[in-house]
Amino acid sequence: MSNIKWTEAFEESIGNLLGETKTPGAIVALAKDGELAYQQTFGYSDVEQQKEITLDTVFGIGSVTKSYTCAAIMHLQDAGKLSIHDPVIKYLLEFRTPDEKQTKQITIHHLMTHSAGLPPLPTLTFAMKKSLEADSVLQQSTLGAIFNKQLAKHDALETYEDVMKFIANYNFQLLGKPGEYFSYSNDSYGLLSAIINKVSGKPFEVYLKESILDPAGMTNTVFHLEELQSHTDTATLYSSEGFGAEKKVFASPAPWDAPLMRAAGFLKSTARDQLKYLEMFRTGGLVDGKRILSEASVSQMISPYIQLSPNMFYGYGFDVIKDFHGATLVEHGGNIKGVSAVIYLVPEHNITGVVLSNLHEAPSSTIMVAALNGIQSRPINTPSISYQVQELPADQLAQYEGAYAGGEGAEPFRFKAENGSVVMEGNGGAYEVSYVGGDCFTLEKDGRKLPIVFHRNDAGNMKGVFFGFRHFSKVE
Repeated sequence: MSNIKWTEAFEESIGNLLGETKTPGAIVALAKDGELAYQQTFGYSDVEQQKEITLDTVFGIGSVTKSYTCAAIMHLQDAGKLSIHDPVIKYLLEFRTPDEKQTKQITIHHLMTHSAGLPPLPTLTFAMKKSLEADSVLQQSTLGAIFNKQLAKHDALETYEDVMKFIANYNFQLLGKPGEYFSYSNDSYGLLSAIINKVSGKPFEVYLKESILDPAGMTNTVFHLEELQSHTDTATLYSSEGFGAEKKVFASPAPWDAPLMRAAGFLKSTARDQLKYLEMFRTGGLVDGKRILSEASVSQMISPYIQLSPNMFYGYGFDVIKDFHGATLVEHGGNIKGVSAVIYLVPEHNITGVVLSNLHEAPSSTIMVAALNGIQSRPINTPSISYQVQELPADQLAQYEGAYAGGEGAEPFRFKAENGSVVMEGNGGAYEVSYVGGDCFTLEKDGRKLPIVFHRNDAGNMKGVFFGFRHFSKVE
């Protein structure tokens, strides 16, 4: 497992990538059969103080938190307190959507798989409102001005009732029937924490700590750094502005928080603790010989339920790539201010791993794939999913043109046919996308090909597009 040839190639490649993306610091750790097989750090947890990164440095893990939320749900199911196939309204009487009939059909399973039919909504922004307004570095930035424009539209959401009332009153249409479409939904995970609170009689954070974190011995995994007490090995958060050579990275130490939606992405943890957590999925529910979840629950969590794109599916809080070089790759990433993280598992080979970084949108997933390639004797840059670029007749390009938008506050992005290809405009730039068959394209970023999948209505016209794990509706 310690083949010097792959580690040298890996470390050179990733060092260059992190330099290009101006990432302050990152750690990579891989385990085989539950034993640490490789670890490497890049940069610093605090650049200004040149503070070294260790296995016990606390980073944010962002949406990696979602698998923990699902684990807590499964723990309740193991205890006979609920069923994942129960309707949401059995526990949350105030839950409403624009379609009463479909509301009654939405189950806990649909929330866990992001398939309830909820489009992207700005709920999380308003749940974070107080911490966003208190972030002095953010308030002085261009991003702060964008956030403040959005924040002015609604009061802070401070209770589960606030969240459900906001969803009930927001002007949107469901994407489709429950289970029909995948669209990444922080709202769904906020609702899952409300169910955990209702069923257990305890705050979500308390139940998670008692049912998963403490039994697994994850002493440095918390929602608030203050809970760490004497543990001071924590990573400084960094933010950025601009792109490419114009990109500027700067310390921005105030973490964001959304008390009613912490289940969506606000845990903080270490590489060592994440490897402990992954043992539960490698062993069928055990950590250090202690049973935390039933084997059946673990199997359910890492099973593929709904398709995101060719070869990629979603389980419960995990992405599942069914054919990762002849095996299965189970993983989930997280990105929020000062955070880019990913945890992963290749069950057939008993490999687990984690990448943690202290900059939003650092190339953690690219690092993950490169590490797996190296440890399994593939060329470092081998993609996780191979797409075959195809020719699309010029007279078919126009059908993909149009503007698409969601409800999370971002500006609409647009697809245009130009010079015999399709160009995506948005987020301050224009990017050529490659046609790979059907209604699927890919966009290359940080060495990865991200899928773009168009959806048609019954008449065969484009009605939406799946990109960045979200379903966006055509607006013009």
